Amino acid sequence: MPPAGTVVVVTGASSGIGRAVARAFADRGARTVVTARSAEALTEVVEECTAAHPRAEATAVCADVTDADAVARVAATAIDRYGRIDVWVNAAGVGILGLLDQVPPEDVRRMWDVNVLGALHGARAALPAMRGQGHGVLIDLSSVLGGAVEAPYMGAYAVSKAALVTLDESLCQELELTGDRDITVCTVLPTGVDTPFFEHAANRTGRRMRSMPAVATPERVARAVLRAAARPRRKVLVGPAARLLPLAHTLAPWLVRTLIRWRTEHGYLGTPGTARATTGVLYSPSGDTAAVAGGYHAGLRTAARRAVALVAVGAAAGVLGARPRPRA
Repeated sequence: MPPAGTVVVVTGASSGIGRAVARAFADRGARTVVTARSAEALTEVVEECTAAHPRAEATAVCADVTDADAVARVAATAIDRYGRIDVWVNAAGVGILGLLDQVPPEDVRRMWDVNVLGALHGARAALPAMRGQGHGVLIDLSSVLGGAVEAPYMGAYAVSKAALVTLDESLCQELELTGDRDITVCTVLPTGVDTPFFEHAANRTGRRMRSMPAVATPERVARAVLRAAARPRRKVLVGPAARLLPLAHTLAPWLVRTLIRWRTEHGYLGTPGTARATTGVLYSPSGDTAAVAGGYHAGLRTAARRAVALVAVGAAAGVLGARPRPRA
């Protein structure tokens, strides 16, 4: 894990994965600069971080990642206060639910500005500092959805997350060309995560979210980010079936697409007319709805999955132990 005193910048730190990542670094004594649009939520995050570890420090900078100058001010604050930037985590992200031909173009443009240009602005702000100090780790939060598989009603969001994979691959290539081999870029691709994402997403489906698939906790993703910061890898998959789903999609794409399509249509969304059109947090901060978890009980789901796995292993061991042993 990163040592105490590591200087970390986390965007999207007011809620969800970003907030969990800031807390996780603080638990290990990091000096953290947190940024988001919600000033009140950032104040809470700073309090949580500074209380987490005797050596932890935290500074809040209220900024919108779609504003390149504002993101540059975040980087300048980190340099002025702590002298360097060891790790930069682009966790800011927003979402839209809706059919591609029915989602307003201005909503899609705003989401791509946050999810894609926001990450690019982060990279452009962090890289000069990292080049000057001779090292650094840039981590982008993408998603298995878009990075490996697709789903209906989530197309615009999936495109933005797929773009991050390409962005990071391109950055890796360019850093090799410029000789900056001690600056590493990592793409983290979680499966479903128990955050307020669906409460904060713009909803243009006319249907409420009815349920969620098996999800990972934000803390699990945060631990993966910490490991990536300490031992960088190009791509890190996190969560239930994170490796299995892309593999299955490669081996049997038609089957996986059919199952995802059916499950989304009949399992995750309610009947038409059960929800009004909303813009979520596309144009306004999350405010008092900012939180780490989304209330989908990922911890209980994880415990249940582990219990089932242990029972299965125990049953298998019992069967093997009950088999007659060959005579000597």
